[in-house]
Amino acid sequence: MKKIISIALLATVPILLVAKNPKVYKEAIQTCSAFNDMKHKNNTNSVKLKVGKSYRIIQERKGQILTLIEGERIAQRWVDKECFEKGKKEVKLEPKISKATSKQNLLALSWQNAFCQTHQYKKECKSMDSKFFGAFEFVLHGLWPQPRNNQYCNVSKKQVGTDKNKQWYRLDKLDLKSNTRDELSKYMPGYNSNLHRHEWIKHGTCYGTSANEYYSDAISLLKQVNSSKVQQYFKQHIGKVVALKNIRDVFDKEFGNGAGKHVTMNCRGGLVTELWLHIGNGSTKLSELLKKGETPRSRCQKGRVDAVGF
Repeated sequence: MKKIISIALLATVPILLVAKNPKVYKEAIQTCSAFNDMKHKNNTNSVKLKVGKSYRIIQERKGQILTLIEGERIAQRWVDKECFEKGKKEVKLEPKISKATSKQNLLALSWQNAFCQTHQYKKECKSMDSKFFGAFEFVLHGLWPQPRNNQYCNVSKKQVGTDKNKQWYRLDKLDLKSNTRDELSKYMPGYNSNLHRHEWIKHGTCYGTSANEYYSDAISLLKQVNSSKVQQYFKQHIGKVVALKNIRDVFDKEFGNGAGKHVTMNCRGGLVTELWLHIGNGSTKLSELLKKGETPRSRCQKGRVDAVGF
């Protein structure tokens, strides 16, 4: 009799099924690489999502989704949110190519020894020694169309955000000729940290040419400085303090009277880190470009030329 009553009572009680962690699945709409970490640095076994297949969604964070890839040793993987969610297809706007470059540009040349002294954690600095290019020469930082707010021309919001978050390894790969890429890896040591992608996205897209032409121009100008007495002056004064006034005098002698007033200097911790050359356009010769450049004030008036090594 008690059993019958118990069964009857249970029948009158509503049954509530509460799932603390309901399993959510989404269908992949893109073939995306699935990374071990949010920074997308590692992808063990080069795993990719398969279009049309449903994956378990574990977490969503900062535009990324943590999903479960069954059968993988490292099963939890991070992918971009766009891999699962439908929306307006992002249109990549390529910069308009024209023969004319910006009217005013700034050529930023780094003294690599000083840069590495203040950025020892960088890939390009960890193995820096006297055998590397840049131990006695200037290296390329960038070529920046002026004014300074002339940036990110026709670049998607996603790429701008990625760049500003310093995730340069996630920026679009550049369509460069093999010889240009080889020269960049030599003359721009920051290439190892994807500096070339950052410089193109932020500055090069406003230059008015293709990425290949942009870097060819920048490298050509760098070579003109390194084959001049300016480079010799810095090499001869390694370990010594130099004044901007004297550096400008060397520019005047090498590139024509008045060239030096278009050169400014940056310093950090008492070390000369960069020379900024304010130039115009319409020529491939640095001597002619300097005549057309602006004459801003310099941030630094004197500093020591650092030697290679920490």
